[in-house]
Amino acid sequence: MGLHYLDNSATTAVSAAAARKALEIMTENFGNPSSLHTLGINAEHELEAARDFVARAISADSGEIIFTSGGTEANNLALFGAAEAKRRTCRRVIISSTEHSSVIEAAKKLSDDGYEVVRISPSENGVIEPSDVASAVTPDTSLVSVMLVNNETGAINPVAEIFEAVRLRNKNVICHTDAVQAFGKLDFKVKKLGADLLTVSAHKVHAPKGCGALYIKKGVRILPRQIGGEQEKRIRSGTEPLPAIAAFGVACTEFDIAHNLALVSELNNYAREKLTQIDGVMINSPENALPYVLNISAGRVRSETMLHFLEEREVYVSSGSACAKGKPSHVLSAMGYSRQRADSALRISFSKLNTRDDVDALCEGIALGLKTLAHR
Repeated sequence: MGLHYLDNSATTAVSAAAARKALEIMTENFGNPSSLHTLGINAEHELEAARDFVARAISADSGEIIFTSGGTEANNLALFGAAEAKRRTCRRVIISSTEHSSVIEAAKKLSDDGYEVVRISPSENGVIEPSDVASAVTPDTSLVSVMLVNNETGAINPVAEIFEAVRLRNKNVICHTDAVQAFGKLDFKVKKLGADLLTVSAHKVHAPKGCGALYIKKGVRILPRQIGGEQEKRIRSGTEPLPAIAAFGVACTEFDIAHNLALVSELNNYAREKLTQIDGVMINSPENALPYVLNISAGRVRSETMLHFLEEREVYVSSGSACAKGKPSHVLSAMGYSRQRADSALRISFSKLNTRDDVDALCEGIALGLKTLAHR
């Protein structure tokens, strides 16, 4: 039967080149990048090479990249660090209601700590409108955070237009975007987005788990969340996980965004065509979503039930964000979908490694599942 992995928005298979680099760092170039001897200096060279590779991937300067343990930490650092830096004068924070949980929960904590948090709802197609964000901006707004690509539906937010509209209202607002699902898949330059802060993650782009990065525009001040060392300009103290970081850098050199986007677009279109032929299946992702993500609802069968039915056939998808661990989708709820539709939602997420065989296995599994599970 073979394995059909369609959960790439949760994590990706590590590329052979990235895995080799991680092994090299663990077994050969294993020095601490902060050590002053030769092994440490060699390790520091690897660290800075990786930083440069990540920076180039978003057209940033290497000095604007701070390594973290992943996207969640980078998002937390962005929200807490930016809000705390402006705490005395600006205590209003604006986010979209469809953000990743690492932004949603960070904003909730800020609210508990006395900040005013405004949540912007999406339009019917799941996109955040620039005018809606701009209208919420006030003189005491410190931070706006809107993700570039939604992790559940693939909806692409017009981040550049949003940040431009925000700055017309208040030029001092710090603008952050979670670009985890866009990085390596969508061709963008951080300066053209107008972002002051931008989050990326390694394990979504065929590098190991445990590594991410936060872009901090030169001149933007945020406060650290942890202290105790000189690493990462004292913004993120702690010995850097160099095997994961160096592998992350290698993975960034393997990006072929235009080629892979064309490949995945074809697969997405093929999947949409086949899935809509199955009675009871509805497409939740907008037509112009990033094709790497396809969100559907599968009739009257609950997500978790269908997920495990597919798993028995070695077809792997998710019921939404992996970080939600099966909870009902706040994203689909924000888009106005019914509880029943949200309860049957599945997220199919592609990578450059997927083929039509994977889509065929998925569709066969869903069709069979709807026949055998719907009346249980």
